[in-house]
Amino acid sequence: MSQERGNRSTRVGVVVSNKMDKTVVVRVDNLVKHSVYKKFIKRKVTFKAHDEDNSCGIGDKVLIVETRPLSKGKRWRVRQVLEKAVTA
Repeated sequence: MSQERGNRSTRVGVVVSNKMDKTVVVRVDNLVKHSVYKKFIKRKVTFKAHDEDNSCGIGDKVLIVETRPLSKGKRWRVRQVLEKAVTA
């Protein structure tokens, strides 16, 4: 019985660290318009997200979804890996 619970916030970002067990750090970039100068500024924010299978690697593009607090700084889960990073 998998039921959807309300509108959960989702974001798309890039994994910048996977050194922790079952946790990845995801950087989300977005453009914000400056209120005075009307120029677009790139803002970035990082989130710690739960990765149950340790399947994410650095550079992967992932979809994260908001969830209940899992630890002090972890309030997001990795829903799916959208694009794997190219490893050389």
